[in-house]
Amino acid sequence: MKSIFSSLLILSLIATLFLSNCDRQDMRVSEEDIKKKEAEFKEFATELQEKLAKTYTAYALAYWDASISGKDEDFKRSAELEIKFNELLSNKEDFNKIKYYYDSVKFEDPLIKRELLVLYNTFLAYQVDTAKLNAMTLLQNEIAKKFQTFRAKVGKKELTDNEVEEILKTSKDSKKLKETWLAHKQIGTLVADDIKRLVKMRNEVAQELGFKNYHDMSLRLSDQDPEEISKIFDELDELTRDTFAKLKSEMDAVLANQLKIKPEDLMPWHYQNRYFQEAPSIYEIDLDVYYKNYKKEDIVELTRKYFASLNMPIDDIIEKSDLFEKPGKNQHAYCIDIDRVAKDIRVLCNVKPNYNWMNTMLHEFGHAVYFKYQDNSLPWVLNTPAHTFTTEAIAMLFGRFASKPQWLQDMIGINDEEKNKIAETAYKILKLEQLVFSRWSQVMYRFEKSLYENPDQDLNKLWWDLVEKYQMIKRPPERDMPDWSTKIHIATSPCYYHNYHLGELLASQLYHYINTNVLKLAEGQESSFMNKEEVGKYLIENVFKPGAKYHWNDMIKMATGETLTAKYYANQFVN
Repeated sequence: MKSIFSSLLILSLIATLFLSNCDRQDMRVSEEDIKKKEAEFKEFATELQEKLAKTYTAYALAYWDASISGKDEDFKRSAELEIKFNELLSNKEDFNKIKYYYDSVKFEDPLIKRELLVLYNTFLAYQVDTAKLNAMTLLQNEIAKKFQTFRAKVGKKELTDNEVEEILKTSKDSKKLKETWLAHKQIGTLVADDIKRLVKMRNEVAQELGFKNYHDMSLRLSDQDPEEISKIFDELDELTRDTFAKLKSEMDAVLANQLKIKPEDLMPWHYQNRYFQEAPSIYEIDLDVYYKNYKKEDIVELTRKYFASLNMPIDDIIEKSDLFEKPGKNQHAYCIDIDRVAKDIRVLCNVKPNYNWMNTMLHEFGHAVYFKYQDNSLPWVLNTPAHTFTTEAIAMLFGRFASKPQWLQDMIGINDEEKNKIAETAYKILKLEQLVFSRWSQVMYRFEKSLYENPDQDLNKLWWDLVEKYQMIKRPPERDMPDWSTKIHIATSPCYYHNYHLGELLASQLYHYINTNVLKLAEGQESSFMNKEEVGKYLIENVFKPGAKYHWNDMIKMATGETLTAKYYANQFVN
């Protein structure tokens, strides 16, 4: 700050001393010079982004094809096009031009300044040996392929991830639960060494660019201060620890009773999913009940109908999406913006008629409407969400509705008696979901941070130390296996997971603002947003349309009147 102030003071003094010798013509020349540089930059940046957009679209299509088919040739083409895209981003001549404008020209137009900053940060991460970037791309794609084609094997039967989750969720046979959980963990031994090698490659690249490690670089180049993120997670730990411990004790009592074992004998496979990242069913209502009589196609129709009621139709996105299980297909869910200008947006899911997939569909199409309604007049690099966690916030805002009684009434038609009957329990379920996920996100954030700080440490031990501390579940006796490497995000979406929980904070902040200021509801009154076109309009104008035109916290303040805060999340789920 001191150097900036000194420079401004010197410039002010020079202007004062020489003002009498400068006529208006000279002042205009200086302004004209800046305008000329802006025009030069715009021409260069437009041409550069056209190249980026063309190659990115080809790569995104290839990635989509590989996700659907699982074929070697599709993964190969995806990797080749990702390498080609990386080569554009690593172009030294283009980066030097960007750096010249970044270091030497003080643009006045805030949009140009933002465009330049985003281009600079985007290209900076790739200013290393192209051979290293290509090697990382090939290795990451190879790991992704192993995950996509892996099927857990119990006895002679191969299980999809959906089938694994169903067994873990519904079986009360401890032996079967353990066998299924262990079978899924076999993917870890297939990818652990590759992931450690990839981590070291990422670190080497980051350190060449002057960063401590890849984790540090990833946060900084996405407009996040690593110390600030750690402070937020420390605060969340403090906020949620005691409440979670109390709920965990209640949960253990219920689960032990269901399984006919002692609470102290509960093991990781007893918590109804692979990572204890989702809340187990411990309350007297099962949300699957409200969806089990539907067909999988009906879950899609409910999603379509809901977003249409907000005047954010998604028919065009559904038409291009792939929503049901296929052999070899990616077993997870994601939304991808293939072409930002043409709004070719697609969702991949593996829908089943249950609560989890209703939540997931609302979540993924939350991403989709964010992409769809960004302002096409923005430069290509700004025609994207303000930050990855802001689009997660929208996805979570909508995903939460799948468990809310008001939404169930408005969309599925439960009566007032049923709505009132389940209201308190439904809230408990949502609260438990949030706290369980909060503690799980602590594990993921802290594991990845430590992983990149020292990839040669005992990662198996580190993983279970964090699981025991934050999730409060016991490690299996004498287990020394790479269970950390079974979570695909560590390999293919590195240093990303903390954004999910930042998204949860913003989802609560937006929900509070919309209810209070857009719908003008009384405090504590619930809404599903169904048929509230004013909600769609608010989100489009204040969150989606600005894209990345502003720093994420500036956008949040303009949209809600406050920068990102945890207070609404705490009020909703902790206090």
